[in-house]
Amino acid sequence: MKYENAKDLLPDHLLNELQKYAAGHLIYVSAAEERRSWGENSGMREKLKKRNIMIQNKYAHGVTITELADEYYLSLDSIKKIIYSVHRNQELVYKNTVASAIMYASTGILEEWIQSYLLFSVKSGGELFLTEQTSILGVVKLPLRLIHMTTPIDITIVKTWDKSEVKIEDCPPLIIVYSEGKLWCRKEQRNYFIKLKQSGRNTYPAIIMIPEKEDYMKFNSYLGNVLFFMNSDNIDNK
Repeated sequence: MKYENAKDLLPDHLLNELQKYAAGHLIYVSAAEERRSWGENSGMREKLKKRNIMIQNKYAHGVTITELADEYYLSLDSIKKIIYSVHRNQELVYKNTVASAIMYASTGILEEWIQSYLLFSVKSGGELFLTEQTSILGVVKLPLRLIHMTTPIDITIVKTWDKSEVKIEDCPPLIIVYSEGKLWCRKEQRNYFIKLKQSGRNTYPAIIMIPEKEDYMKFNSYLGNVLFFMNSDNIDNK
């Protein structure tokens, strides 16, 4: 770092003030940092946003204000403010649909959609596949031929899917787990997956869960470069 004489850089009144406190000392003046909003450095703002979304979702699905206050260690008034906030985004209230999952994914909170799916749609605990190591990819357009079932059966295609009658955005996405080098349909969606296969569709929106880091590396080398991530503009493309 090149040293400069303060006399060459500072106006006289500032130089005089500096000499009162640091005459003869070697000091370092750091560059001014852009002021960050509250919680930005620590990530607290994002954590609170995710927590509030889960509180709103649970309330919308029947959990009482008192139960929420006990669960999150908040006062009843705090829970009410979160639930009835004028800034509440109605589009982020959980629904078991492709459109809802895509909305969460575009906002960067797809894990919260998965948690809501486990709580409200399949009534199971998040410990099934949501761990610290779990990677979540989606919403992606996934070829159905790549998906396996633990007990394979012969499926006859009857070609019954009709876009004019069934809108994909209003249907649930598939929740697929990648392990042992294969994509697996979860047992909760077995019948739904069979109906999709029977409908003659080639691809369908899916969220891919990868529980282990080793499997994530394998998945990237296998499918990582060919996944098509979906948004609200391309849901209906077959």
